[in-house]
Amino acid sequence: MYDFEFEKDFGPEWKLMSQVSRPSRYCGSEWRPYKKINWNEASLKICLAFPDVYETGMSYYGFQIIEGFINSLQKNFLVDRAYCPWPDMENLMRENNLPLTSIEGKRPLNEFDIIAFTLPHETSYTNILSMINLSGLRVCNSEREKNSPIVIAGGYGAYTPEVLSDFIDVFCVGEAEALLPPLLELLENLKGLDKDNKLKEISKLPGFYVPLFFQEGQVIERQITKNFFKLDSMIVPSINIVHDRAAVELFRGCGRGCRFCQAGMVNRPVRARSVEEASDSILKIINSTGWEEIGLLSLASCDYPGIEKLIDSLSPTLNEHRAKLSLPSLRMDGFSIGLAEKLEGLRSKHGGITFAPEAGTQRLRDVINKGINEDMITKCLNEIFSRGWERVKLYFMMGLPTETQEDLEAIAEISYRALKLARSLGRRRASVSVSVSGFVPKAHTPFQWERQNSIQELQEKGRYIKSLVHDRALTINYHEPEQTFLEGVLSRGDKKTCRVIQKAWEAGARFDNWTEYFNLTRWLEAFESCGLDPADYTRERGEAEKLPWDFISVGLNKNFLLRERHKAYSHELTTDCYEGCAACGLRCEHVKPLT
Repeated sequence: MYDFEFEKDFGPEWKLMSQVSRPSRYCGSEWRPYKKINWNEASLKICLAFPDVYETGMSYYGFQIIEGFINSLQKNFLVDRAYCPWPDMENLMRENNLPLTSIEGKRPLNEFDIIAFTLPHETSYTNILSMINLSGLRVCNSEREKNSPIVIAGGYGAYTPEVLSDFIDVFCVGEAEALLPPLLELLENLKGLDKDNKLKEISKLPGFYVPLFFQEGQVIERQITKNFFKLDSMIVPSINIVHDRAAVELFRGCGRGCRFCQAGMVNRPVRARSVEEASDSILKIINSTGWEEIGLLSLASCDYPGIEKLIDSLSPTLNEHRAKLSLPSLRMDGFSIGLAEKLEGLRSKHGGITFAPEAGTQRLRDVINKGINEDMITKCLNEIFSRGWERVKLYFMMGLPTETQEDLEAIAEISYRALKLARSLGRRRASVSVSVSGFVPKAHTPFQWERQNSIQELQEKGRYIKSLVHDRALTINYHEPEQTFLEGVLSRGDKKTCRVIQKAWEAGARFDNWTEYFNLTRWLEAFESCGLDPADYTRERGEAEKLPWDFISVGLNKNFLLRERHKAYSHELTTDCYEGCAACGLRCEHVKPLT
């Protein structure tokens, strides 16, 4: 007999678990390295909320960093987590009048002092509304009671906060390690004050956008840390998750300057941890979690200084534990392939290897400042198949600025070239998989003013690329243009978009990043009912036009972004930060070459 107190251990929803898909999402029962704080003794109660299902949220490294960092502050702060229930569970919770509870303590979210959302991607925004509502709170912040929890949000979505400003009380602009200590200390000292007074005091802190107390002309500046948090252990889930491995962050930021990449722009400057520190974290995580794979995380992991030294020093221990390291991103050069071979070993070569040329022609790669040329691509493909790999995956984008039909045809040409090279080297079972996604102009990048291709344009381009392929060993798939369209609308939206999000949510929009639940008609009807044209959010913006996110400063000079846009149209490259300063506006020390 198992000695479970079902209501205590699994929450009030335990009676519903036999009626839903994957009930293990809601059970918890994890291995948790952090000390638990008694609910009644906690000076501040924080629930970290992820607007997607458990197995996706547990794969999000930033979410684990935040919990580990708060627990490292040596304060009497209680930290718990919550994830968005799948629609079948949500419906049953509503039918049975059950609130959304935290994963560990099984406490209703409206009993916490803070509900802190991570904003990983735009198509999760309706899930935020579901979680707020299931917590027993009003969806709109202006309608909530004065003693209700403060709802905060951080992540990439906080750099374009107006689209959620009707629902979120406080946006955290920047990195958690810099923002959370002053925020949590302030709220700990303001116990007993009503919510509005707390929000007023938070608005005085640097890096926090509080819609209720925002003044016209104010600029919210991104806050960063020089020494980012060293995570030495992780929560181990009791079920398989999307990325079922541990992770270690090698460095933060990126100096390569790809003009389409929001992450590369807003995470500047580059800050790397030492080889010794990275090695220590990896060893501690292996010993404390039992994971057999460790992901080496960063925006361009091959740029990490001392990467070979790190791998060589860890090899004996990794072999002893039958564990391996993996890189999430590879450059198209011999050095990256050598690293991949060293990391994966001969036994894993049949699993394939992935690269992202992004564009088919050299001209278009220069437009986006990708920094790779035809010779590098050919040599890279030759190296891959010469060393034994048989499966290659290539990522491209369509709808990039200045794109022509020739650029689309070149995607198929590179793919065929890879397959032909493989066969010439005796790889008869070789296969090439190509994924093409629609370009979305993102805020705080040189392309933030660009027009986004329409749904019809992306559909026609995707079909055209597929029509050029006539070999079973070569597969081409393209991302759903309808979802790309919605992402573009929400990523460059304004305050009026709040009404649309709420209307779509009320009409049943949930899990819009999941194909089986995405329904564009709901969104188009929501825009129409609000008297808004969604195409207005995907149009080209004037360079002198006031943008909805202009009051958020990520540290980049707007003249730098404009200069980069103009250089794109003249096919002019900008050297990366490792070779020289690009005068982006950040007052950082010159970034030394990461080699």
